[in-house]
Amino acid sequence: MVAELVRGQNHPLSQVRLEIRVSAGRPVVAAATLGDESGRIHGVEWVAHPGVPTLPGLEVSRQAATDHRLAVDLDAMPAAVHRVDVLLALPPGAGGPVSFGSLSAPFVAVTGLDGAEVASYTITGLDAESAVVALELYRRQGAWKVRAVGQGYAGGLAELLTDQGLAQAHQLAAAIDEAVARGLARSVPAPPSRQSDGDRSRRTATSTLGPDQSGSPYGPQQGGPQQGGAQQGGHSAVDPYGPAQNPQISPGGSPSADPDATQPTTAPPGGPIDYSHPRRQNAAPPPPPPSAPPAPPGQPARPVAGDATGWSMEERLYNQVWGMFEDLARTTAAYRSAVDFADTRMEKELDQVLSDPRSRIGGQGDAAREAAQSRRAQLVDQAREALERDLVQLGAEADVVEPALPAAFARWDNPVWHAYRAPMEMPMALRLGDLHLPESDPLRIPMLVRLPLERGLWIDSGRPGSFDGAFVDAHELRRLAMESAVAHVVRLLAVHPADEFTVHVVDPAGSGARELAPLVQSGVLAAPPATGAAGVAAVLGQLTERVDLVQMAVRGGAADSLPPGFDASQQLLVVNDFPHGFDDRAVTQLRYLADEGPAVGVHLMMVADREDAGGYGPLLDPLWRGLLRLTPVAEDHLADPWVGHAWTYEPALVPPGSQVLQQVLAQVAKARTKYS
Repeated sequence: MVAELVRGQNHPLSQVRLEIRVSAGRPVVAAATLGDESGRIHGVEWVAHPGVPTLPGLEVSRQAATDHRLAVDLDAMPAAVHRVDVLLALPPGAGGPVSFGSLSAPFVAVTGLDGAEVASYTITGLDAESAVVALELYRRQGAWKVRAVGQGYAGGLAELLTDQGLAQAHQLAAAIDEAVARGLARSVPAPPSRQSDGDRSRRTATSTLGPDQSGSPYGPQQGGPQQGGAQQGGHSAVDPYGPAQNPQISPGGSPSADPDATQPTTAPPGGPIDYSHPRRQNAAPPPPPPSAPPAPPGQPARPVAGDATGWSMEERLYNQVWGMFEDLARTTAAYRSAVDFADTRMEKELDQVLSDPRSRIGGQGDAAREAAQSRRAQLVDQAREALERDLVQLGAEADVVEPALPAAFARWDNPVWHAYRAPMEMPMALRLGDLHLPESDPLRIPMLVRLPLERGLWIDSGRPGSFDGAFVDAHELRRLAMESAVAHVVRLLAVHPADEFTVHVVDPAGSGARELAPLVQSGVLAAPPATGAAGVAAVLGQLTERVDLVQMAVRGGAADSLPPGFDASQQLLVVNDFPHGFDDRAVTQLRYLADEGPAVGVHLMMVADREDAGGYGPLLDPLWRGLLRLTPVAEDHLADPWVGHAWTYEPALVPPGSQVLQQVLAQVAKARTKYS
């Protein structure tokens, strides 16, 4: 449960690698100070700010932005550091707000690397202040906590830093203002082999309109998306990925610096990131892949797989896919905005012409209409040219990224599956299909969801609202839905260690027996598919008791005292043909598992047509809303409220005639036999 703090309240931190997210509504400067046990700052080298954004265990944004993500690694903090203060300040310059009282209340959240909020604080009560200490992370008796501060200063950063005991407060405040004004280093430093954002096609938020169209919401004031790391100025789209939840800590100083030194060292602005962890000599990720040969002048850099920040290649590829998703969303939004502007301007010009009765007929009216249409076509062509340029670069990036993806991220036709062996640990994400937009065809972006699953999956076997392809009857849709569910189950089994994932199947009428045959014949199920009302009741009762038992153990602080022989693996319940075979008690248990199960490792996958359960009325509405809806055929049902897109989802199906499922299941069964 998220702790919603009020001023002065604290909350314990159970994680050491954290992300601090700031949302202010207007551009603000984010900084952080390191303090000793008394809260005193020893010098300017103990302040992370846009000019010097990295300190050991700490990385802040390099520019003023409405949204910030600050990366914190408490284990990497020097031993002398006992307090980390997060500061917000209004940037200098005419035309902007001069006090926080004229803005909406800033919001600050502390999250884990999985994006789950630990604590949040809305900074209220500010008036004439132009700088504020938002939060402080402090160490007490070896444990870290977060406290909501909300202390404002009308004198700005200079007064704030002076209050914290920094002798050079005024000089440092002036240096921060100068760094912000110059817009130093507008993206997180990249690994040495990664090309700078200026060499990539990460310019898709820039308006594709002409200079007379400054009203576009995608104008040049917004930069391209940031991949991984602390993201400045970018908004996270609400989509199947979720935000890029893996900011990377960039320890300052040289690789040979003493990790236990009491004085923090800083990395030069714009310099390469040192990925060696100050206190974990084995935690440094492998070096990024070698860079591609430099591109000719005037052409974008050649893409490289893993061209994103991350502690591992898997994490870099995940962040790169997320960056591609953001880029496609931004460039398409810019194109649609340009077309809307062109249409609106043409309509306005035609209205002005037609408002004069003398120009409605004759050559003057025809000439005006042709001129307005010509100007519209020119603007649309200009926007389309920019869109095509970005799509070509994204397509080239997809061509090198797709073959490099690990099995959990890869399509079923990827050769990586031919060398599949059961993994030793769970991956960070799983591919459920592909996403695309009408303007981007044939470009496809992998749809990755984080593991463990935070919500159940619903494979909709009913009539979709829209889909590509020929007419598909109801029976064919149910068959395709079950085949899609089996493919998802096999992938889930394949990416988990052999003894850490258990699958239960409920098929009351036996209608999915043909599609379930590969799972049954390979012996990877916990038991044969349950049939009839009695089978449904037995499986639901077993899993409900499991959820109750684990919840009681966790709430009682006795999670290590579960009964001997208790199966601690993740559990997946696959339900086919709902609500056939379900009575009122079974429906209640199913809703309970969907709501409470994911938190204790019990997950749900339903293959159902919502219309079949129409007799329950609104009783089941929370169930459907709580599941991630997937379709067995392509459909544009995944909404993106950030830019207003409707993404088309395509399921990850096995190529016709392929034996990859059987091969993977054979390896899973072999590994399970070995471990049992």
